Amino acid sequence: MLSLEESLKILKETNALLEGHFILSSGLHSAQYVQCAQLLSKPHQASKICISLSEKIKAEFKEIDLILSPAMGGIIIGYEIGRLLNVETIFSERVNGEFNLRRDFFVKKDQKVLVVEDVITTGKSSLECTQLIKNFKAIVVGYACIIDRSNNRSLLKEKIVSQVKLNIPTYSKDNLPKKLLSINPIKPGSRNLK
Repeated sequence: MLSLEESLKILKETNALLEGHFILSSGLHSAQYVQCAQLLSKPHQASKICISLSEKIKAEFKEIDLILSPAMGGIIIGYEIGRLLNVETIFSERVNGEFNLRRDFFVKKDQKVLVVEDVITTGKSSLECTQLIKNFKAIVVGYACIIDRSNNRSLLKEKIVSQVKLNIPTYSKDNLPKKLLSINPIKPGSRNLK
């Protein structure tokens, strides 16, 4: 398994973990920004993270029948973890604002399902996947992600297994620390289309 230092090095080298002054989609400001799509666009580096995460998952969850990932961010990592664990993998998509299964995907009653995402912050997407799993009368065994930045404040009740845990402080516009005041902010991210 990769150490925390090795994992952070890969995340920084692939620009999945950036440092600077960022305005997040929530409107809050941060000195770090996470964009796992950058990591996953570099398969050679991403495979190292995924192999290590899959080893952690195997150690933590003894039985997994199915992996469910939320679109868009979770699809690639879900697929790769499923491939490494030899577990069927499906994904949910938003239809009229709610996660649903399409493309003839389904969850069987009593299946043990692991929810896999790229990043867990509040746990909102994972929680929506959890409700979907419960609607099929299946069992959520837990959650896995590349980066857990929930700081133990997520909405999730089951265990989260991650490759990296990050505590990234956020600040309101009126309460910025001195180091951020001297850096021009940028607004990155998939929800901030130009």
